[in-house]
Amino acid sequence: MNRLLYAAVLFVALVAPRAQAASPDEFIATYARDHGFSGRIVVQQGGKVIYQHSFGLANIAFDQPNDARTRYKVASITKLFTSTLILRLRDQGRVDLDKPVRAYLPDYSGEAADKVTVRQLLGHTSGLPSYDQVADAASAIRDGMPVYQLPHSSDALLSRYASGKLVAAPGTKFEYNNADYVVLGKIIERMQSQGFAEALKQGILDPLGMHDTGVLRQDLIVSRLADTYFRREDGGAMTPDLPAYPENWYASGAMYSTADDLLLFANALFGGKLLSSDSMTQLLTPGLDEYGLGLWVYETKANGRAYRVAKRPGKIMGAQTQLYRFLDSDATVIILANTDSTDLDEFVAKIGSQLMR
Repeated sequence: MNRLLYAAVLFVALVAPRAQAASPDEFIATYARDHGFSGRIVVQQGGKVIYQHSFGLANIAFDQPNDARTRYKVASITKLFTSTLILRLRDQGRVDLDKPVRAYLPDYSGEAADKVTVRQLLGHTSGLPSYDQVADAASAIRDGMPVYQLPHSSDALLSRYASGKLVAAPGTKFEYNNADYVVLGKIIERMQSQGFAEALKQGILDPLGMHDTGVLRQDLIVSRLADTYFRREDGGAMTPDLPAYPENWYASGAMYSTADDLLLFANALFGGKLLSSDSMTQLLTPGLDEYGLGLWVYETKANGRAYRVAKRPGKIMGAQTQLYRFLDSDATVIILANTDSTDLDEFVAKIGSQLMR
């Protein structure tokens, strides 16, 4: 909800890799215990899952533990699925990243119609105003979250919240903004002639066998979905997330999944099974704020060697997520949490440094 949480540049303490990396088991267990982590962690290296474990409770009131089958709200990891769907349309010759919004949404009424390209939407440089003005938990508790606590169709989200006057010249400024991905979601719907959830299911989920992944709606009960909790700043107590219509996060943050399903997706995406090599290059080329087309891409150096890291975090109240990939070392860390008790930016970086020892 706060772009600064996403834009933090991580320092990963990497040293030259050994023939066999040390097991992360003891470190992860200790860190999770000391920092009150609740959720699931899966670590893959060299094509093999070397660590997987669940911590904490999926439902505090009923003392229901998280386990391997628990589904989690994955928040802005959704954006990486959205960008992948757009790039698949590019590979099919149906979307040109450098054409403006009007080429795909001819009835779009916003100023961005002829000024903002698909690439700029993907890279958060559109200049569209952000409709998410919730700065912190205290203001959300005090004032509510009007955009998310009233029902809105995707068409309403587009017309009411993603069609405003530009606040910056397109391509000149990085501004993390859910409105960008609302527009992208509607482009997918228009080009696919189906809803976003159906396009996602048909294009990615079903082909990969991701049967524990989908799009949240207020009127649907998702079995095995972890409840989410955040810590109140006005008293320090853990409390259920504020009521909201999850579908209002739409193509920017409405998905749920499991750690195993996200690993399937990560392996397919970074293994070149979903996109052409050229579209993968587009995806992973960092622009402003070191942001590619749906995720951050960093380069860090240690002991004279450079390592590239792709990172797709997410956070909506108590839902916290990390999809973290070492692009040149075949190592992936996935963390899904259902509370905000743990700093996952720090946690995932420390797990990464353990892997690269």
